[in-house]
Amino acid sequence: MAKRERNREAKVEKYDVVIIGGGPAGLSAAIYAGRARLKTILIEKGLVGGLATYTNEIANYPGFPSAPKGEAITNLMKEQAEKMGVKFKLTAVKSVELESDEKIVKTFRNTYIAKTVIISTGGRPRTTGGKNEEKYLFDKGISFCATCDAALNTDKHVVVIGSGDAAIEEGMFLTKFASKVTVSVLHDEGKMDCNEIAKAAALANPKMEFIWNSVVDGFEGEDHLETVVLKNTKTDELIPVNCDNCFEFIGYIPNNELFKNSIDMNDRGYINVNDLQETNIAGVFAVGDITNKWLKQIATAVGDGAIAGTAAEKYITESEVFETNIMQAEKPGLIYVYNAIDEDSRNFLSTIESLENELDNIAVTRIDVYKSEGLAKRLNVEKFPAVVSTQKGEVAEIVYDMNKETIKNLFA
Repeated sequence: MAKRERNREAKVEKYDVVIIGGGPAGLSAAIYAGRARLKTILIEKGLVGGLATYTNEIANYPGFPSAPKGEAITNLMKEQAEKMGVKFKLTAVKSVELESDEKIVKTFRNTYIAKTVIISTGGRPRTTGGKNEEKYLFDKGISFCATCDAALNTDKHVVVIGSGDAAIEEGMFLTKFASKVTVSVLHDEGKMDCNEIAKAAALANPKMEFIWNSVVDGFEGEDHLETVVLKNTKTDELIPVNCDNCFEFIGYIPNNELFKNSIDMNDRGYINVNDLQETNIAGVFAVGDITNKWLKQIATAVGDGAIAGTAAEKYITESEVFETNIMQAEKPGLIYVYNAIDEDSRNFLSTIESLENELDNIAVTRIDVYKSEGLAKRLNVEKFPAVVSTQKGEVAEIVYDMNKETIKNLFA
């Protein structure tokens, strides 16, 4: 037995890209990484496609006017990624080590070493904990996305749980389809957790009714939800509300447990990223619902994935150039960092060429930051243009004074 465990621990695989999480964002990143011919693996502990697979009808994803089930779309994404050479592994990630150049992702039986990691772990809706709730989740009567499922509730009676901005705004959206929207509110009459404008609009909406001082006690029905049982928080009276479906908007929990000690997050636990989906750790990207973003939809998730997959390829390419060319140790190095759209920077290229001809045994490199500042960041260059001198593969000095003699003196 001990020998078998040792063999499991010894199994190590190397990849260019490891993607953690197989929702639309992760699948999109996989497609882009695979298409760039990066060796890529996607690790998903549950169902490939994520929460999108539970959506009965996707009516707002471009290119699918027939409004198919979410699973139909994510299955196509997976098929496309597989055609790009992406490997899929259905298992849970146990731990990660992301700070070094080689990222380590461990599952129960394997260790994956990667040049880059894309986090796509998404999140999960916060549920009420009411009786029988699990029986009706997603396609059995309890939903969490009005944008996704509103059309299915045309001329129906729905219950909304919650009174925050999301609950009231999504509830009002549902009134465009449903015949009646009953809202369960924890607080006294007239008090909500949403903004005042949304509250006033909701109270004035003839299709919306409110049950104040109420929480969910349980859910009832045969194969599908038929009744939401509310409980008055002051009298403990049970209030059965017959309905067709229920929408819960009481919060969202990011699946961030693996990254709490290493990745920068906001106060709600969502990962902060820049416009390249980069986290605070070089070579680590985050996409989709796990990130600090305004709109969480399939369309925005796949956009995140496209950016991260492309950015990961750029990061790997720049890493190779940085190590083999820019930080070469054979000769002293002169690195000119400039922006091609800046006229003065372009004009100084002729001076750099002159220095290249005058200085003996100097390796001259030109870095244009117009499309990417990645290499400049690795050199700790803060503004452009700049000249960096290197000695024995290490940065010696950075100057921002674009004077020929000043630069020559770096190599005196």
